[in-house]
Amino acid sequence: QVQLVESGGGLVQPGGSLRLSCGASGIIFSIYNMGWYRQAPGKTRELVALITSGSSTNYTNSVKGRFTISRDNTKNTVSLQMNNLKPEDTAVYYCKAWRVGIERWGQGTQVTVSS
Repeated sequence: QVQLVESGGGLVQPGGSLRLSCGASGIIFSIYNMGWYRQAPGKTRELVALITSGSSTNYTNSVKGRFTISRDNTKNTVSLQMNNLKPEDTAVYYCKAWRVGIERWGQGTQVTVSS
């Protein structure tokens, strides 16, 4: 059974940092593309960053230069380092694993940026 479990969310002041992690089980992690999405209240879920099975990365414009996605295929984890956080980064952050014909989501972790 595929399971994705996010951790690392919390409350942080503007300008602060957080590191989100997503642990995967039940899949051959190295062949899956991985991504972080977020959903703020009243808004649709949006892609924040992705890393392919070949470790190519892509970011939404609003987080470029502030967020870094990485993966560790030996530990079946994908991480999102978030620096210089802004109030508009407040959202529930979700981990997603996908390949052709298959996608799986984690349960989400709350990130709140507020003074």
